[in-house]
Order: sequence, then structure tokens, then C-alpha cells
Amino acid sequence: MNHSKTLFITGISSGFGKALALEALAAGHSVIGTVRNHEALQAFEALSNERAHGVILDVTDFERIDSVIADVESRHGPVDVLVNNAGYGHEGIFEESPLQEMRRQFDVNVFGAVAVTKAIVPYFRQRRTGHIINITSMGGTITMPGIAYYCGSKFALEGISDTLSKELAPFNIFVTTVAPGSFRTDWAGRSMQRTPRSIADYDASFDPVRQAREEKNGKQLGDPQKAAQAMLKLIDSANPPAHLLLGSDALGLVRGKLEQSLKDLEQWEALTRSTDS
Repeated sequence: MNHSKTLFITGISSGFGKALALEALAAGHSVIGTVRNHEALQAFEALSNERAHGVILDVTDFERIDSVIADVESRHGPVDVLVNNAGYGHEGIFEESPLQEMRRQFDVNVFGAVAVTKAIVPYFRQRRTGHIINITSMGGTITMPGIAYYCGSKFALEGISDTLSKELAPFNIFVTTVAPGSFRTDWAGRSMQRTPRSIADYDASFDPVRQAREEKNGKQLGDPQKAAQAMLKLIDSANPPAHLLLGSDALGLVRGKLEQSLKDLEQWEALTRSTDS
């Protein structure tokens, strides 16, 4: 364990955010965590008088984010690690899901993470140090029916993060996307927004998918506490990766996707090359 650090984690009331906040505090780090109300703030700060600090913030309240980060920096000293964890899953067949549900999904999962990152990057750049961790998903690399908006948001965050890691590398700032597989969090339960079914044509292919996801909720392979411990190892690394998968299910599915992509490249290579002048 290296020296203690200050982590700013969005969405610490549940899921990976809660697990990471608890493990980080137990390991001697300081945690500034965003919550949605006073009750959650008091509950979090009760964990440690000295090292747990709550901030009431909705990551889609874009006008407030810069001032919140400025206040955190002046009040609690330099942040070492930003963890963009706030997010949720939207589940719905593409054809059935209204556009405003996609906007909401992107507002939270993409624009929220980007806005918080934009607010903190100047401090990291001036100090020539910092680590940004964006919680994505195996759904930022692989896809499955019924989560087009969710996968789209995570693909977007993966692309933005990867680009940012190259822009910030000269300043000794690391950016890592952490992409979990299926974990025992609220993602598929209380936190998930489900669009009602309306088109019978999709019943046969999608209803079993939705049912299986609901039945599996709470019995997933992944342990959030172990995910938090893995993230603390990541934070301690001198040279963290730009992308880290969590869970053997994620590893198997992503590896399979990459292998299929390579086969497709080879199968269509002649046509691909045919467009060169």
C-alpha cells in the first residue's frame, strides 16, 4: 500500500461507487463522494469523521459541476483520483424505446462523466499528476439485444476515455476505463430503467432475455467488494492500463468478440484494400 490518496467518486450510494468508497476508506484513503440527498450525505460522512466527505450533486446538473469541484479542491485539498461511477442501465428494444430515454441515458452516462472530468482536468494538468477512472461496462465492447442505448453510452465513454488518455499522457495523467461484467449490484434491479414492451414481433427473441436478466439479478458472478479491491490495486499502479476488464464473463465475451473481429477483417480484406488508389 502506497501513501494515502484523495478519491472523488460520483454516485457512492450504491453499486461499485459504494463498494469502492468503503474499501478506499478501510485502506486509509480519503473519499469525497457525490450523493443525491442529505440523508445519503449524513450516512456516508458517518463512516469517517476525518476522511469521508459527501457532496450533494446530480451529475446532470451541468451548471453546478465546475463550482462543486472548485469548492472540493479548496476545502479538501488536491484530488488524486477521479472515479466517474454515476450511471444506470436502460433496457429496451431499440424500436420501442423513445428518443428521450436515449437522451437521459447519455446525459447521465456520458455527458455527466465528461462534465465532471472537464472540471477536474485543469487541476490535474497544473499538478502534472492524476488518475481518471471511468466505469464503463463489457457493454462498451460487446453488445446484446435490448440494451442499445446503454451500450451506445458505454461505447461513447470508452472512445472518449481512450482519446483523453493520449491527450493527457504528456502531463503524467492516466485515464483508465474499468469495464465490469455481471456483478451483484443494483444495475439489473432497482437502478435499471425498463421501457415497456409494445411490439409483439420481438416477444420470442427478447422476452426470455429480459426474464433471464431479472431472474439472475442478485446471483451474478461478480463480487462488488472484489471489484473495489481490484480498483484500489489499479490506483496503486505506477503504470495503469487504458482499459481494464473485471470478471471472467467479461473476459470470455470480449475475447470472443475480438477473435470474431479479426476473422471478419481477414475475410473481407480484399474488399477493404480495393478502395486504395
